[in-house]
Amino acid sequence: MTGKKIIWVIIAVLAVVAAVVLVLLLRAHRLRSISERQSIPIEGAVIQRDADANKELPIAGVVITASDGVKSATTQSDASGYFKLVLRKGVLSERPVTVSFRHPSYEPLDLTVQTGRLETPKELYIAAMVPIPPKTATRSSRAETVVSNIRVRYTTNSRTETNVGSAVKTFQVVNKGDVPCNHQSPCSPDGKWKASSATVSLDAGADNSFGNIRASCIAGPCPFTRIDSRAFVQGGRNITVSALNWSDTTTFLMEAEVYHTAISSDVRELYPVIFGQTLNFTLPPTQEGVSLEADISGSPMVFPLGPDLSLSWATCTVRTGAEEEKTTVYRCELKPGYRF
Repeated sequence: MTGKKIIWVIIAVLAVVAAVVLVLLLRAHRLRSISERQSIPIEGAVIQRDADANKELPIAGVVITASDGVKSATTQSDASGYFKLVLRKGVLSERPVTVSFRHPSYEPLDLTVQTGRLETPKELYIAAMVPIPPKTATRSSRAETVVSNIRVRYTTNSRTETNVGSAVKTFQVVNKGDVPCNHQSPCSPDGKWKASSATVSLDAGADNSFGNIRASCIAGPCPFTRIDSRAFVQGGRNITVSALNWSDTTTFLMEAEVYHTAISSDVRELYPVIFGQTLNFTLPPTQEGVSLEADISGSPMVFPLGPDLSLSWATCTVRTGAEEEKTTVYRCELKPGYRF
């Protein structure tokens, strides 16, 4: 077989391989599209049923199961009550899907989701669960403990810059004017005259930085000079000034403000919002050292709210708010034996 025939055979084999790969890719895409059309996304939130909208609190940890009798899917609600699951249908049909919600503190709840045809638009489902009343027990002789005068304390850290002084420095650029450059650098910007340059630097010191930096020619034939400000326009701890002179000796002045950078902590307080047996409050993303101050049966006490959110008189949960805000949302529900 000649070399030319071998090349044509190779080209034909590559063409066949490419065609097979393209067919497989198209088939995989088609199967994926069919699979996506056969899936039923179910999305919503779980809240506590209450006539007062302020008390329709989100419920976390609810076990949610969706089934069409053939396929099923399970998930749990997060701290905001949100849930989302995708049910893969074995057979495309219009059979309804049963979604069950289970939590030990709430009555069982079942919702029927009518899937309809594939073109049916997606919906957001709100599951309002009824709390199970606490079991009636023998009344204790111990009265309920009153929690009152609740405040939230936290700290925020921020960087501050304080003007602590200024820096001044003069320097000269020695040169003789009216001397042709003859292409011997440095030269004047037009390349005509011999020039000289000089550079000076300043260090603001640790945790300090320069700002409002100025440099200027103050003596000599200043019109025939140029200052390079690129090395100090951004400020910082170290700044450098360079000057070019293509006439007689000139004098330059550099001045700058000195700022000291430090971290300051501010202690802040707020009052939570109370609905029924639950208090709610939000904190900024820069918060630290959260604690609750409260009067327990009239005695003032401080309760640090550590990472485990442990309180002797309440059960607390925390979640992050909207992505663009990133606030932290706290909710604390009183334990049995306590009341606001």
